Amino acid sequence: MTNHFGDVVGHSKAILIIGANPAVANPIGMKHFLQAKDRNNTQLIVVDPIYTKTAAKADYYLRIRTGTDVAFIYGLLHLIFKNGWEDKEFIKKRVYGMDKVKEEAAKWTPEVVSDVTGIPTDQIVQTATLLAETKPATVVWALGITQHSTGTSNTRILPIMQLALGNMGKKGGGCNIIRGHDNVQGATDMCCLADSLPGYYGLSEGSWKYFAKSWGVDFDWLQSRFASPEWMNKKGFSLAKWWQGVLQEEQTYSSSPIRALWVQGNGLTSMSQTAKIQEALNKLDLLVIAEPFLNEAAVLTNRKDNLYVLPVATQFETEGSVTATNRSSQWRSKVIDPLYECKTDHDVMFEFAKKFGFYDQYTRAMKMDVKEGELVDVKKDFVWPDDAVSEIARTLKTIGLGGWTPERLRKQQENWYMFDPVTLAGAGPMKGQYYGLPWPSWDKKHPGSPVLYDVDVPVNDGGMGFRNRFGLEHDGVNLLAAPSVTVKGSTIKGGYPEITRENIEEVLGSKLTDAEKQKIGSNWKTDISGIIQEKCRAAGVAPYGNARARTIVWEFPDPVPLHREPIHSSRPDLVSKYPTYPDQKNNFRVDVKFISEQQAREWVKEFPTMLVTMRVVNLSGAGMLERSSKYLSHLTPEMFANIHPDLAFKYGIRDGDMMWLHSPQGTKIKVKAQHNQSVTPDRICLPYNFAGVMQGVDLSPNYPEGTKPYTTGESSNTITNYGFDVITQIPEYNAGLCRIEKA
Repeated sequence: MTNHFGDVVGHSKAILIIGANPAVANPIGMKHFLQAKDRNNTQLIVVDPIYTKTAAKADYYLRIRTGTDVAFIYGLLHLIFKNGWEDKEFIKKRVYGMDKVKEEAAKWTPEVVSDVTGIPTDQIVQTATLLAETKPATVVWALGITQHSTGTSNTRILPIMQLALGNMGKKGGGCNIIRGHDNVQGATDMCCLADSLPGYYGLSEGSWKYFAKSWGVDFDWLQSRFASPEWMNKKGFSLAKWWQGVLQEEQTYSSSPIRALWVQGNGLTSMSQTAKIQEALNKLDLLVIAEPFLNEAAVLTNRKDNLYVLPVATQFETEGSVTATNRSSQWRSKVIDPLYECKTDHDVMFEFAKKFGFYDQYTRAMKMDVKEGELVDVKKDFVWPDDAVSEIARTLKTIGLGGWTPERLRKQQENWYMFDPVTLAGAGPMKGQYYGLPWPSWDKKHPGSPVLYDVDVPVNDGGMGFRNRFGLEHDGVNLLAAPSVTVKGSTIKGGYPEITRENIEEVLGSKLTDAEKQKIGSNWKTDISGIIQEKCRAAGVAPYGNARARTIVWEFPDPVPLHREPIHSSRPDLVSKYPTYPDQKNNFRVDVKFISEQQAREWVKEFPTMLVTMRVVNLSGAGMLERSSKYLSHLTPEMFANIHPDLAFKYGIRDGDMMWLHSPQGTKIKVKAQHNQSVTPDRICLPYNFAGVMQGVDLSPNYPEGTKPYTTGESSNTITNYGFDVITQIPEYNAGLCRIEKA
């Protein structure tokens, strides 16, 4: 999220919501969007395959065919470039590669886009005109954009449009990706993933050595924890396809099959390919579930032994920081001590570390601090969670968490009422800080950065240019910002590279002492001494540089985003023109099918109905917690699918009848038909918040006594079609096909 909800309320004149339904998935965010409409007469544009509750509040609603978001945005860009509506100066000075985007956009006339997306041409023209004439405009998206085989391209094309319109780095502009769960952004920042270290550090040897030093452990010892040294620098199995590491049905690339699974803080039934997950759970040697409510992975499996359920405390029984969707941190105080035999998440992990003999290494960094530019031991024991937060603050420099000390966060919690909800600016004792210290908050005195990439604000007040991540030039073109793009108050005029030990004196024009030269790290991301940050602050400089935003990612299969038909496309006539990717070898240790699956047969002949997933406001994720509440369960007492009456009657299905939904993978679910005209006759829509029934089989006997929720039902992910993003491997939840049959 480059901006924040208050900024939208205060400044946005238009909001494009695409692939998101905040009225259901993020009601707090939706409240802000409605406030913007009331306050600014902000125009709300909603693009969605379903007429949602968010769409009901829109000034303009565009119904799109799932999996065609890239084509739609190119249609807008086509008109923007054709009419000269782009921000030419912004592109010239702060963007690289827009000419390549312009070439692709030229192909996407309104007529072509309408054919591919299903959106009428007049709505495409109307939307492009509105966005071009209404400044500033912000773009909002969520999982409806990311959960595709082309999810990475989707998330690239939207900021490219904002760059073309000059809406990046502007109040009321930017790209605001809304999260549906508490602390999702925090989990992302800690990189609970298989391909990176905390703070988005990569898996290079340099990164590992930096973390080894930051954790106070020997690098060789850390490396010895892997089967062999080379595995340290390779991706692990992804959450989306971990089951393939168990089943070994196709080629995998690992030192051994997965034999044990520890599930903590994840609703496993919210992942796709539930039938494969069930098969993998049954095959494991060991399954451990650590949750405050019974994770239904424990119910999905039919295993009778080596399954352990550990009672873990809720967030009310512990203390620490969480990170909101806008990059802001909030301190949470403990309400009560853990009940009964529950242990907190960290206590469970500490016991685990003790059992396996690395507790001292696991906790050592919390007993260390930087003194006179060196990381040293400062005490015999740590205080939880304060010392964990301090460790994170001094270590994760890539996103600028240096200012997130427990003292500052606690002080903000105590004085939350002193912050303006629109600007986030503090008053009284909180003056000079923004609420939550939205990252980057470079050091203990930095106020935070409510709006990213704003060069009209000094670095020391939250401003910055675009980050220099991709070198100094590409194809002979300078990748640094133009000489005229100077961050306000900076001693460096125009663009400049990220700051390193080698260039700091030349770029900043300051001399280091001999003592500083001995202590300084190799670059700003690994400088434990903090000297680089200190020198940059004094010069009004962001340590990560001031560069051009790139539209071309030369390392990706599609350097410029391209429309590719979903793997199970509803338009076989378009598959030959816009095919999916070649099959993939060894991504996250597994092979992934793309074109071979798409071309296996003409899927739409056997599975003629598009399948779209949704949330319901009273349930979230897998619904483990909410379906254990009789009041929330009463609102949606059983699993259902919204189906247009015309489509239902085609199969002899009345409102309230049960029906089978079949997938191309040979799986099926039995759900109640709910006649609803929010969907068109070519698609159905169903929630993904249920579990406890598997392909018509009631799993109630698998629930331990007293743990069965008030409502159970089929998981929509049992019929989620095979498909994964080519870069991130996120499942293609939102662009599949199914076949309907009356039960």
